[in-house]
Amino acid sequence: MTLNFPNPSRSFDATRNCVRFWGYDSAIEIALFVEVDALRKLCPEMSNVEAGFLKAFDAERKQIHKIANKAYVRGRSGSYAYRLAAEDF
Repeated sequence: MTLNFPNPSRSFDATRNCVRFWGYDSAIEIALFVEVDALRKLCPEMSNVEAGFLKAFDAERKQIHKIANKAYVRGRSGSYAYRLAAEDF
């Protein structure tokens, strides 16, 4: 099964240096993290501040969801958190 993304929320996690968002497999919530370097690869012109990271995420949301689904299907092993790195894109 693939993930659904009914919740458009996302936030910058300064500790992990990534944007955090959530996907759902039926009733199971899956935490996903997109590294800043991955966002920089998708949007090289983004600014290097929180607002720039979130704007880049919003601009590339469809692509990010597509890659998140691939990572989830490939790695479903009971994990409820996935990190998306630059090499995933």
